[in-house]
Amino acid sequence: MLISIVLFVPLAIILAPPSRFVGRISAITNQLKPFGGKAPSSLRPTYTSFRPLTTAAMAPQAFKTPPQAPPTFTGTPQSIIDDTKRLIDQSRELQDKIVAEVKPENAAFQDVLSPMAHDENTMALETHIIGFYQSVSTNQDLRNSSTEAEKLLDDFSIESSMRDEVFKLVDAALQKAEQGKTKLDPESQRLLEKEHKSYIRNGLGIPAGPKRDRFKEIKKRLSQLSIVFQKNLNEENGGLWFTGEELDGVPEDVVSGLEKGDGEDAGKLKLSFKYPDLFPTMKYAKNAETRRKVFVENENKLNQNVPIFKESIVLRDEAARLLGYPNHAAFKIEDKMAKTPKTVDDFLGDLRKRLTEGGAKERKALTSLKEQDLKDRGLEKELDGNYFLWDNRYYDTLMLTKDYSLDQQKIAEYFPLQTSIRGMLEIFETLFGLTFVEITGSDRTSISPSGKAEDITWHPDVQVFSVWDSEDQGSQFVGYLYLDLHPREGKYGHAANFNLQPGFIDEKGNRHYPCTALVCNFSKPTPKKPSLLKHDEVVTLFHELGHGIHDLVSKTIYSHFHGTNTVRDFVEAPSQMLENWCWTPSQLKALSHHYSHLSREYEVAWREQAKEGEEKPDVKLPDEMIENLIRTKHVNDALFNLRQLHFGIFDMTVHEPKSHQEVEDMKVSELYNQLRKDIVQIDGPEVLGGGMDWGMSCSLHFAPWSL
Repeated sequence: MLISIVLFVPLAIILAPPSRFVGRISAITNQLKPFGGKAPSSLRPTYTSFRPLTTAAMAPQAFKTPPQAPPTFTGTPQSIIDDTKRLIDQSRELQDKIVAEVKPENAAFQDVLSPMAHDENTMALETHIIGFYQSVSTNQDLRNSSTEAEKLLDDFSIESSMRDEVFKLVDAALQKAEQGKTKLDPESQRLLEKEHKSYIRNGLGIPAGPKRDRFKEIKKRLSQLSIVFQKNLNEENGGLWFTGEELDGVPEDVVSGLEKGDGEDAGKLKLSFKYPDLFPTMKYAKNAETRRKVFVENENKLNQNVPIFKESIVLRDEAARLLGYPNHAAFKIEDKMAKTPKTVDDFLGDLRKRLTEGGAKERKALTSLKEQDLKDRGLEKELDGNYFLWDNRYYDTLMLTKDYSLDQQKIAEYFPLQTSIRGMLEIFETLFGLTFVEITGSDRTSISPSGKAEDITWHPDVQVFSVWDSEDQGSQFVGYLYLDLHPREGKYGHAANFNLQPGFIDEKGNRHYPCTALVCNFSKPTPKKPSLLKHDEVVTLFHELGHGIHDLVSKTIYSHFHGTNTVRDFVEAPSQMLENWCWTPSQLKALSHHYSHLSREYEVAWREQAKEGEEKPDVKLPDEMIENLIRTKHVNDALFNLRQLHFGIFDMTVHEPKSHQEVEDMKVSELYNQLRKDIVQIDGPEVLGGGMDWGMSCSLHFAPWSL
């Protein structure tokens, strides 16, 4: 069994191997036009029509019946535990069989790693979904069982990664390959080399005895901590109660959807810390005290993760030293492009120097804007010379409105969620030669292995697409894409792409096609408006959808290398490049579609809130709005990137202590906030007498994944 087989928590970054893009390169380069250039004819927007998503009923015959059924999501709290134990038993039996039948002198790839790789392939078809339930299920018991299953699988993974007798066979197989006694295809050779190195990095380079035993204990504890840490994130459901007056300025779409209080909270509204509530409040709430409360409580909402984080960095450091490294950073960076912590530290330090002056200028301009705003509103008594963390989103948004004539709420009206998805899929269809077919109604029933439509998704809101090569590319099946776009209790709280089933070639030479899911938290539609995306949400959706496409078009022999399991230095690059379509005038025009043109009901609702005499908007985003939006791309960029540097420098600081005692004595909350103050130079609660030991947003950003 391969070491990584049961570290199955689906990750949020997916990459397509270069092989897929070879046949697409001319199609892609034909679309790469200079900023503001004329759009290719195939991508020029149609200004008066709205093409709905293609469904199976509308699709050509070749796209109606996928050759592979979608997975089902019918797990119960008991069944997924039973399935997990069955999978572990099967894999352990395979390892035992290999050890019993193969001797080091006869060990070769086809006898040792090949059967374990195929076991990993088939096991991943179930384990990814078993682990996925904890991030999306509405059933608390099922989420708990998913977490318990993850613990079982992680423990077995650690056991497998430290089987000395299996490692000896892998080592012998590698020596045979290096001596030219066996000839392997490039992917198999890479698998052999990576697995050999993984055994060493997972503790088998430590001599048998107390130190190796301690390393194993650390790995198990880190696994437990990461599981609890992530569960706390997924289950977070806090919030604050405010009066309507305290929420002055927050968009009505947000306020109208908030939970109404009763009893001691009668007359108040509950604001959650979920993105659709949090970000609009920080951007638009005029009351500084409201913003302060929301900001600080959001930072404090998961303080139970702080000791978990502290224990994790202490254990990581101890484990790295047992392996012979000076610290955890050296261990992790060794196989990256940077190679050493010094390279990373020098890079971050250089960026900090380059950004500091620009950050100071931006902070000065925003502070002046704050002062003028308070004077204009007759709030001179609040002038204190401070520019706070909870001021930043509000005054950044106000600057965009005042200085760049950018009304983000108005722009959002042109990006209904479903039309934006349709437009994005059209772009990917053109770029990569794909066709997306939405599966709805009776078509779900016809392809469901159980014959029940509801079994092929985990929630009624989820959309499902079959994905194909376009007709001019051969009409071959590619895989399944799922979209789960709105928040709900117990759901993963950010935006991410999850692999549900990887692609691979099975033992008979047949291809298994991948299944991938986008899990996001965009605002829900209301009776008077569809879900509307701010431009930054359009960018987020495009980014995550890009990861999903990479996951789908990835073609590898082994699931071990599918999707995100590639070199980590490159894993974000494709989606970051694809984000640029969201800043291209022709594509902004093509993606846009004002919601008042979607239905008569929406038009009536728009007119109800429109100003007297205001003309109905055009279907497409006006050129002036597009120009204003593009002009803001780099506004306050220095402060934004200093904030990112804060995360990176904090990460390096906690993971490269000079001694183990140093990390044991480390006060992580104080360190986090002091670094933030030093680097970003924006005031926090500490200037109001709160000290540096407040909040711990690192508990949201630095999950303690196992070594």
